[in-house]
Amino acid sequence: MREALLDLLRCPFCGSRLTVVENDALVRAAGRIESGVLGCDCCAFPVVAGIPVLIANDPTRHAVHQMEAGQHEDALFTLLGLDEARGAAFRALLERGSRATYRDALAILSLDAEADNFLYRLSDPTYLTTQALLRGLGQQRWTVSRPVLDLCGGSGHLTRVLAGLHPAAGVVDADVYFWKLWMARRFTSPDCDPICCDANSPLPFARDTFSMAVLADAFPYIWHKRLLAEEMMRLVGPEGVIVMPHLHSSLGANFSAGQTLTPEAYRDLFASQQPRLFSDERLFADVLEHRTVDLTRDGSPADLGTEASLTLVASPRADLFRKYELPDAHEVTGELKVNPLYVVERRGDLSVLTLTFPTPEYEEEFGACKQYLPATVTVSADLTGRIVPADLGADYDDLRRRRVIIDAPPHYC
Repeated sequence: MREALLDLLRCPFCGSRLTVVENDALVRAAGRIESGVLGCDCCAFPVVAGIPVLIANDPTRHAVHQMEAGQHEDALFTLLGLDEARGAAFRALLERGSRATYRDALAILSLDAEADNFLYRLSDPTYLTTQALLRGLGQQRWTVSRPVLDLCGGSGHLTRVLAGLHPAAGVVDADVYFWKLWMARRFTSPDCDPICCDANSPLPFARDTFSMAVLADAFPYIWHKRLLAEEMMRLVGPEGVIVMPHLHSSLGANFSAGQTLTPEAYRDLFASQQPRLFSDERLFADVLEHRTVDLTRDGSPADLGTEASLTLVASPRADLFRKYELPDAHEVTGELKVNPLYVVERRGDLSVLTLTFPTPEYEEEFGACKQYLPATVTVSADLTGRIVPADLGADYDDLRRRRVIIDAPPHYC
């Protein structure tokens, strides 16, 4: 973690500032704390692999004791929750260095079907819409004039999008799962500030810290919704913006719905921040058909009817709510890769790509991607190795636009 981050952090329990404990656990490198202990008036919190863990439970206390005994790798394995077999596989992954990929690490660290959602995240319909929304909002430079928070940001896919908006003071990826933050720092968004904390508790940040707080997909799974809503408004203050894409509605049918609320109830939680509600169906259609995000067309709870999900944007600044044109993204910030949903077959000088879903359940949940991902594609180039735009010729722009070729983080798959 950057030592400057201490200016933003507060204990989630007593609210006091955190300081670095000068003991044998402390390892500094180039202005960062790679391992150590942060203390306040009530608690001690570990920093492991550069990630502060602001949670008080048995694993974090055990990690503190391990680091103070010089057992830094053991502390990392404790927080990753690795048993002996997975620990051996993870150690082998680390030994591979730069040859290890996000996909390899995911196979070790994720224990359930969420791994599919993460691996194929860069082209799923909810990501497509949220990425467009954030890129639109980022055109208003005041939204990124201070640090930006990706709350429940997981392994950093949207954190990477936010970093691409070039916020003035960086992006914080906050999540309760340490392993996801380790993935973000190692692969997906290595320049972010990862913070391990629990969104069901007070958030470990000072008041009025962020210009934008994003919480995508996860709010229905939070039990203490009223607490979290108040915390998010505290963190952005009266001049900031709260962005909550893909809120599952209790009036519609959703996969893994969580503990859903009605559109009206979501709106009422953020009433003091002047929230507006948007149809996810309409946002998605506008992004696909017109390359726009239109925030002039907010709706009432009744307008949303029984749609499965909605997006909430809360800010008292009226200039935020306009129509945003989205230019085609030609910049490559990572590596060009064939979308991992495609199986690639070489046929002479051609590459034949076949859309292949990992499970029937994934296809059912994210099947709307078939509106832009063709079932098969034949490309006059070798796509089994390094891909450069010139090799794709006139097809390049269309393949990028349709997410057949993606701009993936380095060492992604």
